[in-house]
Amino acid sequence: MTTLDLNRTQYLEFEKLALGAFAPLHGFMGEAEFHSVVNRMRLPAGDVFPLPVVLDLGRDFAALLETGVCLELTFEGQAVGEMTVTDLFECDKFAVAREVFGTDETAHPGVEHFYRMGAVFAGGPVTLHRRAQHDLSEFEMTPAETRELFAARGWTTVAGFQTRNVPHRAHEYLQRVALEHVDGLFIQPLVGRRKQGDYSPQAILRGYRALIDGFYPADRVVLGILTTAMRYAGPREAVFHAIVRRNYGCTHFIVGRDHAGVGNYYGRYEAHEMVRRFVGELGIEIMCLAGPFHCSACGGIATERTCGHKATDPSRIYEIAGTDIRAVLMGGAEPDARIMRPEVVESLSGVPLFVEANEP
Repeated sequence: MTTLDLNRTQYLEFEKLALGAFAPLHGFMGEAEFHSVVNRMRLPAGDVFPLPVVLDLGRDFAALLETGVCLELTFEGQAVGEMTVTDLFECDKFAVAREVFGTDETAHPGVEHFYRMGAVFAGGPVTLHRRAQHDLSEFEMTPAETRELFAARGWTTVAGFQTRNVPHRAHEYLQRVALEHVDGLFIQPLVGRRKQGDYSPQAILRGYRALIDGFYPADRVVLGILTTAMRYAGPREAVFHAIVRRNYGCTHFIVGRDHAGVGNYYGRYEAHEMVRRFVGELGIEIMCLAGPFHCSACGGIATERTCGHKATDPSRIYEIAGTDIRAVLMGGAEPDARIMRPEVVESLSGVPLFVEANEP
């Protein structure tokens, strides 16, 4: 049997496929699935699915394979599962990048990573034999485990919250709004492959632990990480994140301002427009929430839907931008307490705050 040693990103994609996190996918996409998703945001059978999930190979290794072969999958020297290869194909990466990311510029981190992937994609169903353990394993639950936990708590409605950041007051505002409408909140930070300058998993976990333990009802919030790659695909990724949280048992999903965006590649509420295209098809209710800011006239966090001062007295508005908060923390200062809770800032002491380089 031919053996492929997966890198970390490949392993995590394989694991999520096998555990049902990316359902209805049961394996890496074949050529027909890939092009259908890229061009239509649907699988050939019609199910909504917005992003490619592929296993990339170098041409030399791919030349050793043929369709129908069973490929043994290893990770860090340990056998973890297998894959039956049904497809081997290539694509025009520039054209695909323009469809998926809206740009073919290498300055976009999702595009840059896509270009660095192997030239050949292998598609086919996968089987997981053994889950690899890593330093964050204790903080992650499978879709089966979260569904069981939500049921044990008696939650019939659960809102999922996607983040790759340490919590600030705008995040907290969105989470509290959701908690007014559902039985429970599932905060699931994404801590897979990320770009330089993103928060470290340790910082994200520390910050959320401080927020949840200090300020939320203990029986209404669950924290659990998601180890999969950040794609930075903006509107398409908002749909993808919703599908994933549906698979983890959420009934609702929060989509805020510039969801999964990077730089200025996507519009402020372009993700809202995208998810609304699929109302009634995702199996999860989308909560399209406006981006909060601090208003000194109102004396707290608000949005353009609840505060009129953004139009009448914009000098009273302080936009809460993750980029600005990261810059303050990188400089060794503390963000304004109106923007990030001092308890959250204090919890970050002693852990690495940021990813130092683009992760492979």
